[in-house]
Amino acid sequence: MEKIKITIVDDHLLFSQSLSFLIGSFKEFTVIGNYNNGKEFINSFSEEAETPDIVLLDVNMPIMDGHETIKWLKENNPGLKVLALSVNDDEDTIMKMITNGAKGYLLKDTHPNTFKEALLEVFNKGFYYSEMVSGFLINKLGNNENKITLKDREVEFIKLACSEKTYKEIADGMCLSPKTIDGYRENLFQKLEIKTRIGLVLYAIKHKIVCI
Repeated sequence: MEKIKITIVDDHLLFSQSLSFLIGSFKEFTVIGNYNNGKEFINSFSEEAETPDIVLLDVNMPIMDGHETIKWLKENNPGLKVLALSVNDDEDTIMKMITNGAKGYLLKDTHPNTFKEALLEVFNKGFYYSEMVSGFLINKLGNNENKITLKDREVEFIKLACSEKTYKEIADGMCLSPKTIDGYRENLFQKLEIKTRIGLVLYAIKHKIVCI
């Protein structure tokens, strides 16, 4: 089986090397690159370096930090899966990274088993939100609940978005065109101030639109 390729972007050499060793102990993964900051990593794209499946991105780095790096990736390589790493657990930092495209956010003292689970979730499902991150997302949605009025068709769309249906299947189920469904999605993302489908799921759970 081909291994999942990981790139580490972190300015702390000892941590980066230890992380590489840990990842190397997981049979599913291999580390293909280590960079000291976002600038070095971005420059690797012009050098035709091997593209990773997942990028482990430190938030606080010199020269080009995680915030600047993920904004660049969002504009230039939006399909790349980024998992943020930090010692910082404040809500503003976490929400900025998630809003700008991070598929998850882990603290550097995360247990190795949880870390491995996060890597697999990001690769297979496209995201990994810990209980802490999910709590922040639900809190953010809850702070805006008094401003939000949903139409019946928007509620219907949210319910279908909480299923395993693709957006095309949702369009078929609602007897609408895929373009119209794209419009529903983007309008709801803007209205709820979220960026991902998981945000819709969390909102639906929070407001009992769907039950789990």
